[in-house]
Amino acid sequence: MQRMSLKKYAQTHKISIFQTIKKVRSGELKSETVQENGKEVVYILYDDENTKAKNDDTKPSNEASLHKRVEALEEEVRILRRELDGLKMSLGLKGG
Repeated sequence: MQRMSLKKYAQTHKISIFQTIKKVRSGELKSETVQENGKEVVYILYDDENTKAKNDDTKPSNEASLHKRVEALEEEVRILRRELDGLKMSLGLKGG
């Protein structure tokens, strides 16, 4: 197990420090509190293998979800372009 500061964990997982603190307090993340220079510092305890396995499991579903969203957005762009062309034609701005 390795230790990582709250800020570093938040940066590497692309979440806010506040969300990281919430995860620690709810028990979702393992942590330890250490006294350094008279201050209590919270470190996240993590395992590289567990983190990689979780990320690998969620990647395909995220990619599939993103692919579906991109297709939906592309369809919406096609519809909007048709509407725009129709408006241009009705205003006489586009020859055709």
